[in-house]
Amino acid sequence: MPFVLKIGSRPSALALAQTELIRARLSELLPGLRSEIVAISTSGDRIKSASLAQVGGKGLFVKELEQALADGRADIAVHSMKDLPAALGPAYRIAAVPAREDPRDAIISRRGAGVREMPRGARLGTSSMRRRFMALRLNPGLEVIALRGNVDTRLSKVENGELDAIVVAVAGLKRLGRADRVPMRPLDERDFIPAAAQGALAIEALADRKAGGSAEIEDALCRLDDPRARAETAAERAFLATIGASCVTPVGVKATLDEHRLSIRAILFSLDGRRELSDELSVAHARGALESGASALGAKLGNQMLSRGAGELLADE
Repeated sequence: MPFVLKIGSRPSALALAQTELIRARLSELLPGLRSEIVAISTSGDRIKSASLAQVGGKGLFVKELEQALADGRADIAVHSMKDLPAALGPAYRIAAVPAREDPRDAIISRRGAGVREMPRGARLGTSSMRRRFMALRLNPGLEVIALRGNVDTRLSKVENGELDAIVVAVAGLKRLGRADRVPMRPLDERDFIPAAAQGALAIEALADRKAGGSAEIEDALCRLDDPRARAETAAERAFLATIGASCVTPVGVKATLDEHRLSIRAILFSLDGRRELSDELSVAHARGALESGASALGAKLGNQMLSRGAGELLADE
């Protein structure tokens, strides 16, 4: 029987669209490759009513896919990288980080207003404490309402007037083909620092073997890997690991790699949003040790913020 690469994915429309992008790219790199997407419902997909922070956080979108890798139901798994814990278990690895989509947040409002222009009492929907506190930082008069559901469900709440606006990731809108169909206004990263690894995908595989047991597939994943995306996300994830951020931590962090420098900036809020701490670092990068240098920079920023009191904000958790 010819080999079929089994690609694990969550069953949501966005997850399947992202996984299809990866399957198509692998088919370009390996003409004749046979593959199939294995949709695996995760705890996070099944729990609809409670907030993720209350029931275990974003890790709920990961563990069933990792189990599928472990028991052979999937050869690789495709994740929104921001759903992955800051450090993977020893049995798993990130086999590839493809080129990153736009990492920014965007506001979609009925009247096309930005966050600052929305009137007092306007209802803004978001599932993220980070987005909640950043929005209130720019416009304290907003009423921020907890929001879950897929992208189309969230968009419908603006269309039917239940909400005045929502904040969502630009990357999700683009990958679902919605970016040109809705009145989206990307938010400046200086005002709205994204979540770690927002806009990036991660292809996960078992740590102790080649993906799919194939040198050809492993080589294709290496070619799919984007050094800039891997370096930026390595810095951001190292920052989270260093400060000990959990699934409920309201934190934004964004690294930016250009031709000569790697920069990273972050903001951390207390759980009640009343206190905040921000900082940034920049360093000339060495191409030969890009990922390790990026991780070191993220860790350095984390330690710098811990020395300035980040631990006190995290202690509230």
